[in-house]
Amino acid sequence: MCPKTQPRRRGLRITVWSLVTVLTVAVGLVGVVLWQNSYDMDEQRVTIRHGGHTLNGVLTVPKDGRKHHGLVVYVHGDGPVDATHDDGYKPMWEANAKAGYASLSWDKPGVAGAPGDWLDQSMDDRADEAAAAIAWARARPDIDGDRIGLWGASQAGWVLPKIAAKTPVSFVIAVSPAVNWLQQGRYNLLAELRADGASAARTKAEVAKSDTTRRLLGRHASFEEYVGAMGGDADGMTAARWGFVSKNYTADATQDLRALRGVPVLLTLAGHDVNVDTADTERTYRKVLDADGALTVRRYPDATHSLLKQSIEQSDLGITLTAVFSPRSLFADGFLNDQRRFLKKLGRGGHATSCHSLRAVPPAPKAPCPPAPVLGAGGHGGVPGITSGRC
Repeated sequence: MCPKTQPRRRGLRITVWSLVTVLTVAVGLVGVVLWQNSYDMDEQRVTIRHGGHTLNGVLTVPKDGRKHHGLVVYVHGDGPVDATHDDGYKPMWEANAKAGYASLSWDKPGVAGAPGDWLDQSMDDRADEAAAAIAWARARPDIDGDRIGLWGASQAGWVLPKIAAKTPVSFVIAVSPAVNWLQQGRYNLLAELRADGASAARTKAEVAKSDTTRRLLGRHASFEEYVGAMGGDADGMTAARWGFVSKNYTADATQDLRALRGVPVLLTLAGHDVNVDTADTERTYRKVLDADGALTVRRYPDATHSLLKQSIEQSDLGITLTAVFSPRSLFADGFLNDQRRFLKKLGRGGHATSCHSLRAVPPAPKAPCPPAPVLGAGGHGGVPGITSGRC
């Protein structure tokens, strides 16, 4: 045998085994991804008629063999959100299914091919939409009409109590809900400036821009007037978005929350929320709802506004990798289990606040007053909800 043949064969074997190893690892990773992104529930697309409109929805039901389930109706926060929130809702839907509850959500108007435009909606419009979805669900033989409740995040804080005023609901899960649009916005503006280490001069300029925007909204200024007041720089603002803000900037949930008295409410708050003043939200919810003992408050110190772990949300790569390989791990520790236990307790006919495993907590200490007395906030002149995803 030629002496040079052996090294060649040895090199070929190494190459082949290297390829086999790479393929094995690749197949294993694909398997992990498929397993981690498979959820223990059945999912179907549904169509809901709402007046002259159509809602494109997703209904998930538990695989527990039962033919009758309670239902959690999802109310989105701000922005162009589809029914699954880019699959971000699915870990929560699975937790609901483990508690014996179905879940219902739909594409916002104009999103994922749905008709309409969500920027044309007021908070009352959104509540009407949800009430229509609940009526549709109550007519289904697989849904227990006496066990239909709401899940809503952020901007949904202005929608949830409006829904309850229109149609009976048996529970509410409120995640990082806002109370007053302008106050929330000012908090958001100052919190982001502090996080950026903004100078006093920059803070003063941003507050002044916020106040200008608020005055423009107060006198129903046009989009063109807004652009002119900003020196011709709309900074991402569109006419449609300006119309949405103009329609909704006076939103305040304080009085509407009275519609939730006597309804079991799980209030979920994050420890690193720069969008919503959680201390103010908790004080308001306790003042309006705590008298009858139907309110349970759950705080997550390591969570951000979206209830993701702060350590993960700080990294785009971290979010992507976790979403692919372990999507349930995106959320703050205990978040999914606490919602499952809340629903499970209701499913047994118990009262939400009697569930000791939720570890109801005492009121948060009163937060210090913000440095500026004027209201307004968020991006684009300090008004919340102007940029997608604010609240």
